[in-house]
Amino acid sequence: MTAISNIEFRSRIFLSGTLKTITGLHIGGNSTEMEIGGADSIVVRDPISNFPYIPGSSLRGKMRSLLERVRGEMTIDLEKSEIRQVKYVKDLAEPLTKGAKLGKAGPSTDPGAASARLFGVAIDKQESDRPENIIPQRLVVRDARLSNPEELEAARNTDMPLTEVKTEVAIDRITSQANPRQIERVPAGAKFHFEFVLNLYGEDKEEDYVKLLFQCMELLQDDYLGGHGSRGYGRVQFDVEKITRKSAEDYRESNSAQDFSIDIPPELKNQP
Repeated sequence: MTAISNIEFRSRIFLSGTLKTITGLHIGGNSTEMEIGGADSIVVRDPISNFPYIPGSSLRGKMRSLLERVRGEMTIDLEKSEIRQVKYVKDLAEPLTKGAKLGKAGPSTDPGAASARLFGVAIDKQESDRPENIIPQRLVVRDARLSNPEELEAARNTDMPLTEVKTEVAIDRITSQANPRQIERVPAGAKFHFEFVLNLYGEDKEEDYVKLLFQCMELLQDDYLGGHGSRGYGRVQFDVEKITRKSAEDYRESNSAQDFSIDIPPELKNQP
């Protein structure tokens, strides 16, 4: 193994398909103008088409947090403790029994952590600038664009362009006063085209990283995307349609990407 094997580009794997909303989805956007009678909380939209979309940052961030949680991988600062920082949840037990207090927690920065290897580590969080210790970013998540706008436009009961407005009511526990709020949602049945790109280096095992990505996708399906998930929002379903591979040699020779053969979990394929 050479000193730069972990940053020497080897291949790129493209994984794409359809992400379908099973329940209403809310990923918030910003608006400088709030129309009279409009929703209190709006969804993010493409400024050109005005179609709602799923930002790659939302997909990527949620999958990373779920993978870190299920593997117990995160960087946790401690206060009132000789140990100032731990990188795995399992390592909290001893300092907490000695009176340590939890400080802030952030993404894993351990080079051995699966989440750090897949999602990378911010350059200012890298523990070393030596080439052999650099943790490259491997996963790129594209914005997911709406693929069935005609179907949503034809729907008779949408409240805003391609979306619904859900009214919720917060009840004051003492006065019983109702405080309604209106939240814009992409309705169930909306379909988005997603694309993930895996950049692999040195001696990376391609199948291992693809399977790790599958794990992230299954975790997301069993959780939720966007806001208000505890109230039923944001259940989604992936349908992986295509996986291709392009090597460094293919780029040098201007060759097209080739099909990449791997078993796709049934939970991620051919969903109705």
